[in-house]
Amino acid sequence: MRAGIVVTARPGVEDLAVRAEDLGFSSFWVYDTPMVNGDPFVSLALCAKATRRIKLGIGVTSPALRSAPAAAAAVASLNAIAPGRLICGIGTGNTARRTLGMLPTRMAELESFTASLQDLTAGRETVYAEGERSRTITFLHVGPYVNTDDPVEFVVAAFGVKAAAIAGRRGAGIISFGVLAKDAWEAFEAARRQAAREAGHPEDADSYVMTSLHVLREGEDRYGDLAKDKMGHVAMALLTFAADNPSFAESLEPEEADAMRRLLERRGTTAGDPGRHATLYRNYLGRIEPEDRDLIVPSLVDRLALVDTRPQLRERIAAMEKSGVDEIVIQPVVDPETEMSELADLMA
Repeated sequence: MRAGIVVTARPGVEDLAVRAEDLGFSSFWVYDTPMVNGDPFVSLALCAKATRRIKLGIGVTSPALRSAPAAAAAVASLNAIAPGRLICGIGTGNTARRTLGMLPTRMAELESFTASLQDLTAGRETVYAEGERSRTITFLHVGPYVNTDDPVEFVVAAFGVKAAAIAGRRGAGIISFGVLAKDAWEAFEAARRQAAREAGHPEDADSYVMTSLHVLREGEDRYGDLAKDKMGHVAMALLTFAADNPSFAESLEPEEADAMRRLLERRGTTAGDPGRHATLYRNYLGRIEPEDRDLIVPSLVDRLALVDTRPQLRERIAAMEKSGVDEIVIQPVVDPETEMSELADLMA
């Protein structure tokens, strides 16, 4: 099992990328959520100039954020700075759209956008359309401008088998956020492999899961403040998504649904408020506030994060690898350098 790091996009992340590379991590990612964080391509350009080996990932962009030509130019430009080290994650824009008060894009658009980016970044032609007008496009200038020779790795964001099948049809891997369940990953992998086989692509492709991790010391409370601080951003992301998505909220456990209701109250909004995005996503994927620790109920710790003793964590990670996960990607939020060292030591 490989390990990587994900952070929010901002100036200065290149220092963490250098440290991640020194510690032997395989990848370093930044989120793409414009109204919450900085620009991922600016951050990754800084990382590309500061590192030599580590892969650099966008986690994840979407057709709702940029046109295919603009996104392809950004990815291919990064590929010119860090040849062959780019991983481009693509999703429906679930968070990036909801922070605007909008809905995610449809699966068909996700698939066509992925195909266009794959074509353009490889120097091939693709069809670009605006309304009823469509044209065939390709990069007109390469060489010192963009790199279309070294391959870009593509992964599709999946929370269900439909997106996993798109990954298979496009010959791409999978990335998911907070999904640790063995049966879920087995279903993802089965759908991806079948679709890849039917489309004539190789069945092998890398799969990544973004989560959080805390190694419990002897006698430490699994649900204590430190564990909640280290993984609370992932739990709050799920509660926020549930508060913004009634159909998903129905799947919550009773104590999780109560935590979601309390979150809405604290943000001074409701699930039916059209302006809820303006307050609901405050501090999204940042370290949680101490007063929000009570929202991180035990079931969220258990199913969304890797919080356990060292031997138990190694067992859990080995089981995840058997279910199809190739790399765990951790977001450190309390003390990033110490947390990265802790993860590197665990994975050694």
